[in-house]
Amino acid sequence: MNTAPTRLAGAALASLLALSACNQEPEALNGSDDSANAALANAAPLEMPPMIQASRIYRCKDNSLIYTDFFTDNSVRVRTERGVGGTRLNAPGPDQPYVAEGYSLSANADVISYAAPGKGAQSCKA
Repeated sequence: MNTAPTRLAGAALASLLALSACNQEPEALNGSDDSANAALANAAPLEMPPMIQASRIYRCKDNSLIYTDFFTDNSVRVRTERGVGGTRLNAPGPDQPYVAEGYSLSANADVISYAAPGKGAQSCKA
């Protein structure tokens, strides 16, 4: 006599009975969270961070490399090593150079003029 199908049918029936004992009604939320809900409803809308518009690697006249990430908010992050922090430069207006204390970068272009603290301005190519 083959008892495997009988055992399998019994196991399926037992699992169905166990599941039928579960509460089918959705759990009601406690009203004590109304202050949190009110705070969320009255919160200021979130502002998304700027997106990267372009990333470029430049080789400068002194044979150094600079890594740049140009953002949609008229700013650029400049690094001298790949993946390391960097310095944020901002452009005061459209078609104006990106600047920060001691830094200057002319534009988001294939050929730029770049200056850093302790270094004079130099030409760099993407």
